[in-house]
Amino acid sequence: MVSRSLAIVGAGFSGAVVARQLAEAGHRAVVFDSRPHVAGNCHTVRHTDGPLVHVYGPHIFHTQHQRVWEYINRFGEMVPYNHRVKATSQGRVYSLPVNLLTINQFFGTTLSPEDAKKLIENKSDKSIGEPVTFEDQALKFVGRELYEAFFSGYTKKQWGLDPSELPASILARLPVRFTYDDSYFNHPWQAIPRHGYTPIVEAILDHPSIEVRLSTAFDRTMAADFDHVVWTGPIDAWFNHQHGRLGYRTLDFVEERHEGDFQGCPVMNYCDEEVPYTRITEHKHFAPWEDHSRTVTYREYSRLADENDVPYYPIRLVEEKEQLLQYVQSAKNERGVTFMGRLGTYRYLDMDVTIHEALDTADRMVAALREGSEMPTFSVDPLGR
Repeated sequence: MVSRSLAIVGAGFSGAVVARQLAEAGHRAVVFDSRPHVAGNCHTVRHTDGPLVHVYGPHIFHTQHQRVWEYINRFGEMVPYNHRVKATSQGRVYSLPVNLLTINQFFGTTLSPEDAKKLIENKSDKSIGEPVTFEDQALKFVGRELYEAFFSGYTKKQWGLDPSELPASILARLPVRFTYDDSYFNHPWQAIPRHGYTPIVEAILDHPSIEVRLSTAFDRTMAADFDHVVWTGPIDAWFNHQHGRLGYRTLDFVEERHEGDFQGCPVMNYCDEEVPYTRITEHKHFAPWEDHSRTVTYREYSRLADENDVPYYPIRLVEEKEQLLQYVQSAKNERGVTFMGRLGTYRYLDMDVTIHEALDTADRMVAALREGSEMPTFSVDPLGR
């Protein structure tokens, strides 16, 4: 097999995993990232006040994929962590996702699971057939009271749009539990790395056939120096936004430092529309095995990303899907580039799915290089076909 030279653009999990898999298969990878650190939006640093801080917002590792779980454990120590979220709504604090405790707290009842099911069924909007919008989806499954308390205002702040303008798919799997289980996730493996995500990505990239170039933007003209390019940046940026800019949301964080414990939990959502921020995260609670006398919090504000912002997640409204179709067609006419990851495929992805798709894509790339066949254009079809 002839060794190939590949440019991997982006040093987050997508790029790092592909680079490692290709390097272990005997190829050379040069990883570029415009930021001065690896791990992308999962980047973690030790704060001067002690806590390990998730610089771009909290990232909780959870997965149902055994291969992904075994893979990440190769490169760092994962400590079991069960994520729980609280929400402030109308002057009171509740548990999320909506569960039996939330229902009994909100309605001032002491219902059994079966009685709670009947209550919610009676409050659901039965006039809605197939939900089209986010609002339809919520009203159909939980009714107006819970919708307005926990979903309406928060969603307006998070997306910058009324829920009646958002597709139902955003709330496709509405989490309502008729037990007192308040675990945010239900995957079999849930954890946070003891020393943070950045050391794990550094370890993945620690291979003699991988070169990492930080604070270095990749220009398309540089592709001529490589046999193939893996692009994990925004798909529209690769094409110099020739079909217009796709819509992304970004986040602003206001850091605060306090003595002791600020809110007693890792995440407090603020559901009321008049509160300008969406949530407050307290980072030391993401590592309960540590003990710190001081604490660091982030107030989180969501807004539309402009060209100089870090894009966090795609909007994917009707107009964005039309633009995406144009970019997908352009991508299929390209040669020598594979698009992958949250930005490269314009999809909202959890961390474990990112790793899972990167491993699968790397398998296909290694096979293509071995067989001399065509490399994949996308890790997954962004249009879902």
